Amino acid sequence: MLDLTVPNSANDFHGRHIRLVLDSYRRLLGKPLLQPAAGQSLGEAAFNAEFVLLSHTADADPLFNYGNRQALALFEFQWAELVGLPSRFSAEPVNRAERERLLAQVSGRGYIDDYSGVRIAKSGKRFLIEHAVVWNVYDQWRRYYGQAACFSDWRLLP
Repeated sequence: MLDLTVPNSANDFHGRHIRLVLDSYRRLLGKPLLQPAAGQSLGEAAFNAEFVLLSHTADADPLFNYGNRQALALFEFQWAELVGLPSRFSAEPVNRAERERLLAQVSGRGYIDDYSGVRIAKSGKRFLIEHAVVWNVYDQWRRYYGQAACFSDWRLLP
């Protein structure tokens, strides 16, 4: 079930989902993705992080189920527009086959920690992401739950 409520203090900034994303990152990469400030929840720290953080479902045609503030700004979406959107739409049609290869590689290996590729915002603005980490997300029973990605290096393309 996709949660269309905007992350906020009342829903702990989707803390349950973020714990799965961050626990999977720590298990696979052997280090934490972020450390919340004193008095800050993991959900709040993730939503307000300076890097882009996105995740999608485990469906055959995965749907975005999370994007932090940086992701929403970069991809030019409101929360309700992003959540439920097939994540393939983050890449231009000509780049979707390459994106599918990446996701298959992550599924097999567990993660990739130096991905680069072109993505597209809602307005059609193109940008190159570099040094992205993409990883499998597992639930508390270690069942496959989807995938997540984070990156802080991107540049606009002409």
